[in-house]
Amino acid sequence: MNGNVPFPDRDTVAEKLAALSETDKSYLTLLMENVAQDDNLLDGLRRHLDLAAGSRFLNSLKLENLGLWLGAQAPDRLQIRLMETARSSQHPAYQAFRTGLDRSGGLEKAYPPVNS
Repeated sequence: MNGNVPFPDRDTVAEKLAALSETDKSYLTLLMENVAQDDNLLDGLRRHLDLAAGSRFLNSLKLENLGLWLGAQAPDRLQIRLMETARSSQHPAYQAFRTGLDRSGGLEKAYPPVNS
């Protein structure tokens, strides 16, 4: 590779998050490995959640599974930002994503509770 990989736009990331095929998961995992891509990933996630919120049919199970997968796969540095995104709206699309994110336990792994 020559290192001149173009930055994906939010629509491309949103499409990958919507499909979430094995190829898309590999692409997103590589994206999460690069700190410079964090904002692009989160912009794409917000776009995906906004599109889901605006659709006539809400596939909450798919959104919950996305939250579960992202929470399990995302590096520690992204866990708080993912949760902030999930909590940024009261719409059922965001709530379904947040449910999956909570179930993944990613935030607790990244920031374990302090025992007193």
